[in-house]
Amino acid sequence: MHRYRFLLFRPLQLLPVLLGISIITFAMVRAIPGDPARILLGVRSTPEALARIRAQFGLDEPLWVQYGYFLRNLLQGELGKSIVYRVDTLKLINSRLEPTLWLVLGSVLLAVILTVPLASLAARQRGRVADQLIRLFTTAGLGFPAFWLGIMMIIIFSVVLGWFPVSGYGSDFADQLHHMVLPCLTVALALSAVLIRNLRASLLMEMSSDYVVAARARGQRENRIFWRHVLPNSLVPTLNLLAVNIGWLIGSTVVIESVFAIPGLGQLLVKAIFSRDYMVVQGVVMVFALATVVVNLLADVLTVALDPRVKL
Repeated sequence: MHRYRFLLFRPLQLLPVLLGISIITFAMVRAIPGDPARILLGVRSTPEALARIRAQFGLDEPLWVQYGYFLRNLLQGELGKSIVYRVDTLKLINSRLEPTLWLVLGSVLLAVILTVPLASLAARQRGRVADQLIRLFTTAGLGFPAFWLGIMMIIIFSVVLGWFPVSGYGSDFADQLHHMVLPCLTVALALSAVLIRNLRASLLMEMSSDYVVAARARGQRENRIFWRHVLPNSLVPTLNLLAVNIGWLIGSTVVIESVFAIPGLGQLLVKAIFSRDYMVVQGVVMVFALATVVVNLLADVLTVALDPRVKL
């Protein structure tokens, strides 16, 4: 019964988090220097035209009234109208959501594919050449920023070898998959560096625990002990770490989409910031925040399901 109460009340606990993010986002966007109306119309715009644009989008209202409109729209499932694009912000976000979604999902998939075998190999070969090489790889992954990795990927695999496109998103599914390999790999390399180190440490801790020693004493095979007991028990801390890094992962899409010219939410956010498109900036940030909160909620649920020792 206690577990069902957790599933019911945990989402409610996240509502104040989203409310706080909405306040911070609204305040930070309004703190950016520059008048959206003047940027939209240009330096030669007349006072009458500027006043008309400000009135059209509620920019002439007091800040607390503007936030009230923003909060009302959120509760109604709306995000207002874009100042620059003159379309509904939610429709604009939906049109840019697919590339970002594939970038995040592809990066997580590749990071997991890299993390589990490399961390397992490093833990089982502790102190040997394989372990040293993998630890060197993770150190390099932590030291190089994502935008630098992206540029190196483009130079090596696109310019020199010609294996992948330099930029863009593609038209059909196969073309889009081809375009997304390098961006996803760039993010995955940086993310897996953190996950491999964490999973390796968890594996080593589990391999020295009492139940593993007892299983060996009973004559169970080492592979069976590792894959059936050690690895599953070690995945819970890494799962939590992955959930914590989802915010970084989503934020990195802003940089990666700019490097690879992917028409996703990250690139839309950058353009909206420079054009002072308040509605779009607020909308994209809230979508990012909601995705981060939901992923962390799912991670909590999976942690409870995978490890009964976790207290709710």
